[in-house]
Amino acid sequence: MKARIYKSTGSWYVAKAETGKMYNARIKGVFKIGGLTSTNPIAVGDEVDMQIEDVLEESAMIDTICDRKNYVARVSPHNKHQHHIIAANLDQSLLFATLKDPKTSQGFIDRFLISCEAYHIPAIIVFNKSDLYKQKELDHFAHLQKIYSSIGYQVMLCSVEKNSGVQEIAALLEGKTTLLSGHSGVGKSTFINAVFPTLQLRTQEVSGWSGKGMHTTTFAEMFDLPTTGAIIDTPGIRELGLVDISKQELAHYFPEMRAQMVNCHFNNCMHIEEPGCAVKQALEEGKIAADRYVSYLNILTTMDAAH
Repeated sequence: MKARIYKSTGSWYVAKAETGKMYNARIKGVFKIGGLTSTNPIAVGDEVDMQIEDVLEESAMIDTICDRKNYVARVSPHNKHQHHIIAANLDQSLLFATLKDPKTSQGFIDRFLISCEAYHIPAIIVFNKSDLYKQKELDHFAHLQKIYSSIGYQVMLCSVEKNSGVQEIAALLEGKTTLLSGHSGVGKSTFINAVFPTLQLRTQEVSGWSGKGMHTTTFAEMFDLPTTGAIIDTPGIRELGLVDISKQELAHYFPEMRAQMVNCHFNNCMHIEEPGCAVKQALEEGKIAADRYVSYLNILTTMDAAH
């Protein structure tokens, strides 16, 4: 029987069968998918084939994972040599960010966008808590909106607390499977509760001593929307380590650099010191934002350390 994974707790999965019935499912033996060493062989959003073991107990055994359309992965928080697949078979991703309480760094935003670019998943950036923003933050938002909009990303501003901009974001979720992500404390669960009160997700305040959010969601979980579509809520991510991306490939996942690099003098140009670099030329002409280029260099440096 075909089913879709709605929740993964590491050893057990909650799977929704074609009939609409939910089952507690486990996997048979060890799964290896295409040589991928991942800490979780099955992810939320995966389509699987399973055998019903006990109808009354609502238990099942998963024997096959169907091919994935795409997935988003990160470095495993427990083992930097392994993947952790956050979710699979997505139509889009929605990153919740904040410019205050807690502040989301541009480096984190860029790493998230790179992960989405690598797997061809359209990304939307939502800046929440606009009710807390003073002029300084509003100016910074305008600056970021200009940068990201110009390279093709949709950027939105909202205050879940004041119910401003919330319905516009909810409208983007209709009929799609959307990954919701962001640091803990940025208002992701509060947004879900505001738009879909029947889900009653737990929320937690930002911890005052560190300015970082407290972790409330432990595992990714998918929820059907009241109309059509589904959302996948993820644990608050503190760090987002990139996986399976080489230093040579990195620039390909910056759309504005990808558009220029065909004109570089060397086809293996790293866009740092090489002569005839079209990316550096575009940077000087203001076609590439300095912030984004700095992000590229910073990420490249951390990859140097990792490889």
